[in-house]
Amino acid sequence: MNETRIDRRFAALKAEGRPALVTFVMAGDPDHETALSILRALPAAGADVIEIGMPFSDPMADGPAIQLAGQRALRGGETLRKTLDMVRAFRTGDADTPVVLMGYYNPIYSMGNETFLKSAREAGVDGLIVVDLPPEADDELCVPAMAHGISFIRLATPTTDDKRLPAVLANTSGFVYYVSILGITGTASPDANRVAEAVTRIKRHTILPVAVGFGVKTAEQASAIGRGADGVVVGSAIVGAIAGSLDGAGRATAGTVPAVSALVAGLAAGVRAARVAAAE
Repeated sequence: MNETRIDRRFAALKAEGRPALVTFVMAGDPDHETALSILRALPAAGADVIEIGMPFSDPMADGPAIQLAGQRALRGGETLRKTLDMVRAFRTGDADTPVVLMGYYNPIYSMGNETFLKSAREAGVDGLIVVDLPPEADDELCVPAMAHGISFIRLATPTTDDKRLPAVLANTSGFVYYVSILGITGTASPDANRVAEAVTRIKRHTILPVAVGFGVKTAEQASAIGRGADGVVVGSAIVGAIAGSLDGAGRATAGTVPAVSALVAGLAAGVRAARVAAAE
């Protein structure tokens, strides 16, 4: 693959001496237009890489906050095609911020792999995280994605040992997503020391950046995790901020986008503090 936005962004941040802030939002949450407004606000608030969830009715790896976000999006009529349209609209004002779609294989398979990959590339998608496709199925979507210039980002977990890692990393590109805790998203907090040890172990097997997610909710946690990783992923806290800003009927309010921007700005400050702490 040629150099991608993901590659350029992580290289630039490495030159700065700090980790990336990777933010997750659900496409269509709480509605399509508000979700697009949130997406557009993220880079200015401090997001370096954006993950966009593809809503799916059976999100087996997601915790309650992200499950509810997906349900709100589906009730609002969000589809995979609309999600690609959202990326396309985002790209009219931002040509540089890496965008990664994250979710499950079923909606992609239903659209058709080739149709999806062609549309995703044209819309400006840089990477995919498909949590229910193992390395043994790389020929299904991973290898074709790379042929389209789209990075396929793999998850490594605390149970991914040195014997399993080569298979996980074989066709991984962009970055490695280290899941810092076992279980579903947003239900526990990671241990920064153990995370740093795991990142060091993974880096013995790859030159790719390693971003750490699952359980990071505060600026302090982002700073602590960022000292030992190339990136910090925050998702449940952000979709929680969206949920907390909605009215009694679950609709967006004037405070929805500002609530997300304020939280992301605080997280970005925490990630940037990781550089200062490491330097000291």
